[in-house]
Amino acid sequence: MIGRRLTGIDAARGIALLGMMATHIFSLYNEQTGEPSWTGLVFSGRSSALFAVVAGIGLALLTGGNQPRSGRALSADRRGIAMRALIIALAGLTLGGLDTSIAIILFHYGILFLLALPFVGMRASRLAHWAGGWLLLSPAVGYLVRPWIYTAVSPATLGSNITWEAFLEPGTLAADVFFTGFYPVFQWLTYLLIGMLIGRLRLAELTVQVGLVAAGIVAAAGAKFLSYYLLLELGGLDAILETNSGRIWPVAQMMEVNLAGVEQTGSWWWLAVSGPHSGTPLDLLHTAGTSAAVVGVCLLLTRARPNLLLPLSAAGAMTLTLYTLHVWVMSVTDASPAPPDPVLLFWLSAIAAAGIGIAFSKLGSRGPLEMVTHGASQLVRQGSLTGK
Repeated sequence: MIGRRLTGIDAARGIALLGMMATHIFSLYNEQTGEPSWTGLVFSGRSSALFAVVAGIGLALLTGGNQPRSGRALSADRRGIAMRALIIALAGLTLGGLDTSIAIILFHYGILFLLALPFVGMRASRLAHWAGGWLLLSPAVGYLVRPWIYTAVSPATLGSNITWEAFLEPGTLAADVFFTGFYPVFQWLTYLLIGMLIGRLRLAELTVQVGLVAAGIVAAAGAKFLSYYLLLELGGLDAILETNSGRIWPVAQMMEVNLAGVEQTGSWWWLAVSGPHSGTPLDLLHTAGTSAAVVGVCLLLTRARPNLLLPLSAAGAMTLTLYTLHVWVMSVTDASPAPPDPVLLFWLSAIAAAGIGIAFSKLGSRGPLEMVTHGASQLVRQGSLTGK
């Protein structure tokens, strides 16, 4: 169990928040040429994956770190996590009613936390097997299931953020959340499992921190190299371009930025893609690798000086509040007849996030939504421990 808070984990979460803000504010493609933008190439897919991996690390730390709890203590942890999941999902449903172009992730996070409950008592060795197996097999299951979903469920996707009205179409809601939506939780559970595996390591040790950086770089680079080899050298891309989606969409360009919403059917070669939001084994491996490397770097930088990355770590300690505020601000700017300059909006958002985070940190307080979440989870944990 780690005795003091690792500010490097908060800093990594802060980086994920800023990266997601960037993808929400800046265009992912050059409006003149149609080519992927710098923001799309660097942050798309990687920021949200980092957010999910760090969430998994947080679950591991909440349940004992490298010494996972068991018995009544673990049962209490599970009840607390379930309460967190409920509040996060409710926040997502509330934000879903806003008029915004952002694909809001919070409801999916709530579902992911619930799906992670059977795994929170596992040690690192067992988690490694589950994470590896889920990374390899969940995309294949998704590939097999999606064609059936597209024919059996109408519509197969919500086509919008999740709101209370979505529960009137339970089949579409389930299909969208688990397989066909922007964040298919069936595959995304991989990120939480990998995060929990990382969280079960002795994160304060130098060898672990260096190992995360090295392993993350190797995994990320290896996934891209293997994908390029399979697609370009072995003809996988040509086969994909012959599918229905390959003829409709500019798939070659989208593979560099965002494949969400593209029906990946008609060829098993889709599983060789490593593009953002494709949900393939190589996409999951690449983005999990970049996430591990970022976490390792943040831990190394804050190893001797915990407050070295304070603007990031302070914001990262209250991302639920700041993400919610960001989505609300974006809904206002999206509706504005004269939207602000994206560069100005991003830097104002980043500075505000850092400033708010530092202010709460100096006051020794949690963010408003974090206080609600923590308080509610503590209530149900205490009830479990006292037998109520």
